[in-house]
Amino acid sequence: MSAAAAKRAVLIGATGLVGSQLLAQLLEDARFASVLVLGRRTVGLRHAKLQEQLIDFRAPHTWGMQVVGDVLFSALGTTLKAAGSQAAQYEVDHTFQHAVAAAAARNGVPTCVLVSAAGASPTSRIFYSRMKGELERDVAALGFTHVHLLRPGPLSGERREQRRAEQWSLRVLTPLSPLLPAALRPIPAATVARAAVAFALEEGATPGVHVHEAAELFRRGAP
Repeated sequence: MSAAAAKRAVLIGATGLVGSQLLAQLLEDARFASVLVLGRRTVGLRHAKLQEQLIDFRAPHTWGMQVVGDVLFSALGTTLKAAGSQAAQYEVDHTFQHAVAAAAARNGVPTCVLVSAAGASPTSRIFYSRMKGELERDVAALGFTHVHLLRPGPLSGERREQRRAEQWSLRVLTPLSPLLPAALRPIPAATVARAAVAFALEEGATPGVHVHEAAELFRRGAP
């Protein structure tokens, strides 16, 4: 790809597990000319391709016009424990991501790659799965040319913050990985990030909404 054709990426959730891997990969990928990171705190990096804007997600009128580019990568998320309540988690995982996606769609960004979760469904009785499913549904309705919904299972990798329940789960599941279905198998965040980039740049992809389950993420995100 020539420099003239290199793309501009917009990324939210860049300090998270998948988001930090996405940022590192996008900055090193010659197919992207620039990466705009929108977030509540700095990623603490300097790079010629990196543009960073600290924003208040609750005030989209102050930043919505900046969500301009070729691909929106949405990897924002928190835990119930960190958020403090289901309502607060929903605001981060759904409301904030939907607001950024809506701004991107209004500004003509053609592709949205959303990191969701295995089991996501708007009709699920499980709060987390229902929240993710509602986000998928609402982002898919925004009118992007291409929407890629990624549904990884348990994520593995080095997080900035400690998540004891997640660490315990990974210790149990990792030895069993060969026996588990893909949706329950721990998947490295770097693998999810590579798959996200691959889907975003897929040549000749059919317009519409594409759901990518865990097994496909393992295949497309392989090193």
